Amino acid sequence: MTVLDLTVAAPDGACPVSLHTPDDDGPWPAVIIYPDAVGVRPTFRAMADRMAGLGYATLLPDVYYRAGNWAPFDVDTVFADPDERTRMMGLARSLTLDNVVGDAGAFLDFLAERPEVAGNRVGTTGYCMGGRISLTVAGHHPDRIGAAASFHGGRLAADGDPDSPAAVADRVRATVYVAAAENDDTCPPEQLDRLAKAYTEAGVEYTIETYPGAHGFAVPDNGPYDEALGERHWAALEKLYRSL
Repeated sequence: MTVLDLTVAAPDGACPVSLHTPDDDGPWPAVIIYPDAVGVRPTFRAMADRMAGLGYATLLPDVYYRAGNWAPFDVDTVFADPDERTRMMGLARSLTLDNVVGDAGAFLDFLAERPEVAGNRVGTTGYCMGGRISLTVAGHHPDRIGAAASFHGGRLAADGDPDSPAAVADRVRATVYVAAAENDDTCPPEQLDRLAKAYTEAGVEYTIETYPGAHGFAVPDNGPYDEALGERHWAALEKLYRSL
């Protein structure tokens, strides 16, 4: 496994990224991993390593780069500490639609120029906040995103939200996989129904499933992490990215 710590010329400055590549000879198709609201940390670097082990040049961006050298969160305490939770939510809410779409364009341009990367269709996956980003990017960069996944993603099809992934379903050309968590207030069944309706009407090839776990089931350092569901999520990604 090779890991390069690099920067991408993003719309609002230099965005730190890590590029994880397999051990064998490339080039390889590319995947972008969008982290949850806690942000990039060792768990996500390990997940990017595992994705690379499946045969993909994997980009893990610091989506909070606009905040400069922001202090990492302690995932064990951030949700219980009111000040830290407020700081985290402030960073998450600072990511506007224009930010997300513009950054994705920069990431895609970066990958297109890397010798490690094959082809021009990229996969995306994301967790919690990153799940929404992954699906949003698929709608705003349809010519480049070939497969998009969301795991315990939030606000995927909130009623009246013009920036939701459901609102751009008619632009999506990617194959889409959505895995929701049971009893997840950030994405209740009515949102999944609304998202499914939007994808169906748009003719998108998609799968939407509800995993029998809590929000955070796929990320190893989350309290609700479930090993069996985590492995199920990896199997789903491996199948999804065969279309790249």
